Amino acid sequence: MKADNSRCLLDARHLPKTWYEIRADLPAPAPSLLHPGTLEPLGVDALSQVFSPSLAKQEVSIEREVEIPEPVRKLYALWRPTPLVRARRLEAALDTPARIYFKAESASPTGSHKTNSGLAQAFYAKQDGLKRITTETGGGQWGASLAYGGAQFGVDVDIFMVRVSYQQKPYRRGQMEVYGARCVPSPSETTEAGRAILAQNPHHPGSLGVAVSEALELAAKGEKTRYCLGSVLNYVILHQTVIGQEAMAQMALVEDYPDIVIGCAGGGSNFSGLAFPFLGKALREKLRTRFVAVEPLACPSLTRGTYGYDFGDVAGMTPLLKMHTLGSTFTPPSFHAGGLRYHGMAPLVSHVYALGLLEAVAVSQIPSLEAGIQFARTEGIVPAPESCHAIRAAIDEALVCKREGKAKTILFNLSGHGHFDMQVYMDFLTGKLQDEPLDEAHLKEAMGRLPNAGC
Repeated sequence: MKADNSRCLLDARHLPKTWYEIRADLPAPAPSLLHPGTLEPLGVDALSQVFSPSLAKQEVSIEREVEIPEPVRKLYALWRPTPLVRARRLEAALDTPARIYFKAESASPTGSHKTNSGLAQAFYAKQDGLKRITTETGGGQWGASLAYGGAQFGVDVDIFMVRVSYQQKPYRRGQMEVYGARCVPSPSETTEAGRAILAQNPHHPGSLGVAVSEALELAAKGEKTRYCLGSVLNYVILHQTVIGQEAMAQMALVEDYPDIVIGCAGGGSNFSGLAFPFLGKALREKLRTRFVAVEPLACPSLTRGTYGYDFGDVAGMTPLLKMHTLGSTFTPPSFHAGGLRYHGMAPLVSHVYALGLLEAVAVSQIPSLEAGIQFARTEGIVPAPESCHAIRAAIDEALVCKREGKAKTILFNLSGHGHFDMQVYMDFLTGKLQDEPLDEAHLKEAMGRLPNAGC
């Protein structure tokens, strides 16, 4: 291993030319999306009624390598490849023999990994002749990224932002509007789905499931309009694999290789974006790398959810997805990591978990923020609340190495910075922040409403 491996920077010549599709290497095929009425697998034609046709094709494709369009790749080159950083000061603070690396996705124009797919989805919308795209956003990283993509390719963007995040994170909202998007708090009076929920509870805090319903409804009513999703689906995970491919090349340059790969997991895109290229290599070469998905204790779809078919939204407008789910009607507590407040996990991540190829842990908000603050005070970057979950797990693994005297290599994804999330840190530092417990009765009720898909 090289001694000078504190920071590994590649240039645009090393930017991947293709995305990586892990379904080509899995030992068992992933379940298909189903029509909620017929329970038949959905093909490109049916999915194209909801998504851009190009994305619909990517959703069902199992081709190992998918070419990154040159206009998207040129925009990636504005900030990619992102740095791979050795967290030496954090290692020293922990007094651990572990080597800790992080992939700094906070370097993107919008401040998070979501831009990798935001640009791609906006490009395909323009290529397919669309005028407008709609979406949901939790913490705001995805909304900002799609808004940025829309600005680059000349496509109008409508965003439904989970109401509690809309209130907690006004600067995220402002960022979307600067890029030219329209941002609406969800549930809203804009759609029938939103109005129905507000009629039942005028103070509903919102959820990603609700926001998805509103975005889908608006897309269905619009001319040359389609819906975009920021996580969960196969094509989103595909776009994010630039992260892991770059990290593999960078680890090779510093003559090191991860024993443990970690990412926070809400819908699953940033975890899989880093992990899946390494997992594919592990499957092909029979390596013993561990993969750890870290989810919030208040919304634990992998560790507490049922693995079965469910809707991706509250109103039941999406196809049925086989995933680890808490139930589409589950409304998570209003913790600050808004990007992790989703009732289900990506079908591909769920499938890989069911195959026993990855581990899942759930951590609560306060220990996560403690880890984020320690990271900020040692490495200088204030992480997004979502990323704090991955940092918590990385620190815990490093402390295990300390106790056992083992010098393992740990790699985690710093999925975004926390510059627009400072209120959560201020609340934490002044003692105002508390962990909201999971409502067990609500969870039981939501899981009792899972659709009977016969499988």
